[in-house]
Amino acid sequence: MTEYTAPTRDMLFTLQQTAGFGDMVNQCGFEDATEDLVSAIIDEAARFSGSVIAPTNSTGDRTGVALDTNHTVKTPEGFRDAYQQYAESGWASLQFDPEYGGQGLPFSLAIPVQEMWHSANLAWGLCPLLSQGAVEALSENADDALKQLLLPKMISGEWTGTMNLTEPQAGSDLSNIRTQARRDGNAYRIKGQKIFITWGEHDMADNIVHLVLARLPDAPPGVKGISLFAVPRFIPDATGEPGERNDCYAVSLEHKIGIHASPTCAMSFGDNEGALGYLVGAENQGLACMFTMMNNARLTVGLQGVSISERSYQQTRAYALERTQGTAPGDSGASPIIRHPDVRRMLMTMKTLTEAGRALAYTGCVAVDFGKSEKVTESAAARQARRADLLTPLVKGWCTEIAQEVTSLGIQVYGGMGFVEETGVAQHYRDARILPIYEGTNGIQALDLIGRKTIRDNGQAMLELIEDMETCSSTDSQASALSGERQARFNQAVKDLKKATELVLESKDDPLQSGSIAFSYLMLTSTVTAGWLMAKSAALASETLKADDPLVRGKLATADFYMDHILPRSATYLANLHAGNESIMALSETEF
Repeated sequence: MTEYTAPTRDMLFTLQQTAGFGDMVNQCGFEDATEDLVSAIIDEAARFSGSVIAPTNSTGDRTGVALDTNHTVKTPEGFRDAYQQYAESGWASLQFDPEYGGQGLPFSLAIPVQEMWHSANLAWGLCPLLSQGAVEALSENADDALKQLLLPKMISGEWTGTMNLTEPQAGSDLSNIRTQARRDGNAYRIKGQKIFITWGEHDMADNIVHLVLARLPDAPPGVKGISLFAVPRFIPDATGEPGERNDCYAVSLEHKIGIHASPTCAMSFGDNEGALGYLVGAENQGLACMFTMMNNARLTVGLQGVSISERSYQQTRAYALERTQGTAPGDSGASPIIRHPDVRRMLMTMKTLTEAGRALAYTGCVAVDFGKSEKVTESAAARQARRADLLTPLVKGWCTEIAQEVTSLGIQVYGGMGFVEETGVAQHYRDARILPIYEGTNGIQALDLIGRKTIRDNGQAMLELIEDMETCSSTDSQASALSGERQARFNQAVKDLKKATELVLESKDDPLQSGSIAFSYLMLTSTVTAGWLMAKSAALASETLKADDPLVRGKLATADFYMDHILPRSATYLANLHAGNESIMALSETEF
């Protein structure tokens, strides 16, 4: 399998320029995040991901994980050592509060770093992903005493965290959860079962803090009666170190299509006296608290789509340069397959979609930092917060959908050898398949976009985004980066998005119609937004770099390819919206 080398130049340019990280740092008071520091962090993360984490990827996939009779999960060789180096090097603490041991750097700076972890080993990277989401939830919702108890160890990476939502009878519908909590002095006792708990048990860290949704005996029904609890595997003793084993255990592991080295656990809480838990936030406000973690996770799952696309592209590109087959136009004798036009089409699709996904994910995360800043005006922060909320389902939905396409194309470029596990390219395809499913399926992301993010504010955030696209499309810089025909194509796509938004708002009182067009609206919005960012990248590269810089040539080429071969998909999505729900709902249930 081809080794992973992080595309640091593209990452830095996309973060600093396209996503606006440089502007955010200047306006939001992150004076410590200098260009030199950012570059040094990215370079060192690239070294660490390539030399320490990446070598564990294929062996971890083949070995998988195992649960022993003591309810302990054994991770593959090299996983624990890589995690210990990760924690000791301070990678877990980049964006967190210095009061609890964090480095106080922007959340969006941690994003390219996390992209590298997931490209190097998607299964391994899920452990810090969940932990950082748990830290976010505790940081924003826990009381001071609980923060002091848990956050220093979690921010240092000594302890990890999980999210416990799903139960056998309650998938995405959390109103049906049955796990119970009862008051026990200043704490609570938790009893119930959770399934699909990523990294719910492992041997990489000294303790695991489970964030668990449960109901109190007097709680109101439905989602209004859910509370959130922190349930550590080992109860902290008087010195804050792991003490007595808590009454919570992994009872089985799922056997999955991919991410074999990530333990997906069924967890049992309270088989005996009840698992000791600490309330996070207020009683019956657990879902709101958990959404802090879920929103963070949705952005980083979208980032995983970019990561696995990048890894698949790198491996496929290397193969296409080496593999000889047939005679390409203008050649004599066997040609490297990269010279065949159809292989070029597939590689350009992989490269362009990956870069577009990176731009979308980084932009969404920079908006998170902007939206939380107290240094900008209240109206500016509110606008950026709306932008972050709007882009979250796009990042999660579109970036994970393109990962299916990119990793599938990787197999196709390999031909028959891609269908053979030993080449390693199939692992990326298998690993990527979970991404549109977990942290809210992409159907749920589409409903979130159309309901909470568009209809609820009467399209305000969406129309602000369209306004920015219209402003950008009228500037000389973008016009210089795109040919007249491509610029016209982009302008039409923006008009299509505005028309689609009108259709969405017209259907706001018809849930059947809204549900039928939601996914097409998600894909349309994402495709046009990513096109805007690709044009923006090309323009900025042309403005800020020398004309003979390979990055400029690359950005111009991928922007052109996007406008020619990816952006036209938006017209199909608009046609889907116009078609509505008639043919979708035509058959009765018994006719399927």
